Amino acid sequence: MITIFLIWGIVLTMCCYLWLIFGIRRRRMGEPPLENGLIPYLGCALKFGANPLEFLRANQRKHGHVFTCKLMGKYVHFITNSLSYHKVLCHGKYFDWKKFHFTTSAKAFGHRSIDPSDGNTTENINDTFIKTLQGHALNSLTETMMENLQLILRPPFLLKSKSSAWVTEGMYSFCYRVMFEAGYLTLFGRDLTSQDTQSALILKNLDNFKQFDKVFPALAAGLPIHVFKTAYQAREKLAEGLRHENLHKRDQVSELIRLRMFLNDTLSTFDDLEKAKTHLAILWASQANTIPATFWSLFQMIRNPEARKAATEEVNKALEKAGQKISFEGDPIYLNQMQLNDLPVLDSIIKEALRLSSASLNIRTAKEDFTLHLEEGSYNIRKDDIIALYPQLMHLDPEIYPDPLTFKYDRYLDDNRKTKTTFYSNGVKLKYYYMPFGSGATICPGRLFAVQEIKQFLILMLLYFEIELVESHVKCPPLDQSRAGLGILPPLNDIEFKYKLKY
Repeated sequence: MITIFLIWGIVLTMCCYLWLIFGIRRRRMGEPPLENGLIPYLGCALKFGANPLEFLRANQRKHGHVFTCKLMGKYVHFITNSLSYHKVLCHGKYFDWKKFHFTTSAKAFGHRSIDPSDGNTTENINDTFIKTLQGHALNSLTETMMENLQLILRPPFLLKSKSSAWVTEGMYSFCYRVMFEAGYLTLFGRDLTSQDTQSALILKNLDNFKQFDKVFPALAAGLPIHVFKTAYQAREKLAEGLRHENLHKRDQVSELIRLRMFLNDTLSTFDDLEKAKTHLAILWASQANTIPATFWSLFQMIRNPEARKAATEEVNKALEKAGQKISFEGDPIYLNQMQLNDLPVLDSIIKEALRLSSASLNIRTAKEDFTLHLEEGSYNIRKDDIIALYPQLMHLDPEIYPDPLTFKYDRYLDDNRKTKTTFYSNGVKLKYYYMPFGSGATICPGRLFAVQEIKQFLILMLLYFEIELVESHVKCPPLDQSRAGLGILPPLNDIEFKYKLKY
């Protein structure tokens, strides 16, 4: 027995010795300061995952604005000076922004690579998004979303009852339920059979989406989905409902999905289930950040009396200007794209809510060895290393945003109550000062629609409902750090509120 333990001890010692010799990366001349971490493969991943913001601030104090960390076997160069962000984006020819995103999508959703260079499809997914989520196509999408939101928020049975009773619910649960259903119907259309069938389908999909989304941070980190049996089953059920044979039975399917169905059928070698899983990726991308963003926008607006008053006045003026009136029995209200864009107060409320809750990680992979030229100097970068921006550092920088942890609804309004676009760091005007949706080639193509649907939701809540927090002086819930790097962080706990129809 002692001999066996001795042998294993020697083997373990040799492995550690070999790792120290060959497994630790050595910093070369001209490269950023390096943190390998103490755990093989993981490196600094556990410390980073526990609290990314504090981890990066600590390394910023130790190494300066540029440093390298080993995370899950990858070497990530963090650029923390907001004045250098535009310099990073100027090196676009050296970056492959698709590699990480396409690989993560394939692993998480279970389809083969959607990168045309891998030969499974010739569709340029980014071009498809731009065609169907911006410009003229955005008008149609926004109009459909407004219809669906009003269908959910003021259902016929509720209007007929003319109930004046308060309803108490968790605000995050409420936003999750309403935005998921409206978003799902807007993208994938309505069931042609009956309202009851559609409602049952939405409830099942909502539950499955929550189960799948719960483990998404682990999937993004590289863990296989088969480790999570319930999430795997939920993913497969969601995909089953998005097979083309099922989508053909639905009415008012969005241009985005109709175009993707055509391109999938004509330009790809995906089987039916893989095609459905590429639609599931779109469903996740349209919901995972929009839902918490909606919650934070509503919560901060309701919690702040000045914000609520300013937003209500702006919405009422917009409605009057559009020649529309609130009616619980007549036609639903509708504000077009131009009218929605002319709401600077609501814009500022949403921006401020997202500034305080976003924790996205903007990453690009180096296609080759090159030299990165920044404000603070030049650094040699190796092929396949990752360049990362973590905008939360900028969003909470007191030099840029005084009193950064306080919600100020008018922070993005200038003296004329128009949208403010000038922000400074150390006296220098910033080109990038607000980045919850990414930047450059990796900026979210659906960001315009996301903001519009949040704005529509807030408008309808202000017009149709009386809203109160159950606990009037409730504290702001902490952010769920387990999703840091993925975008908008949800609250760690829900907040109870109550609402009832006006009039």
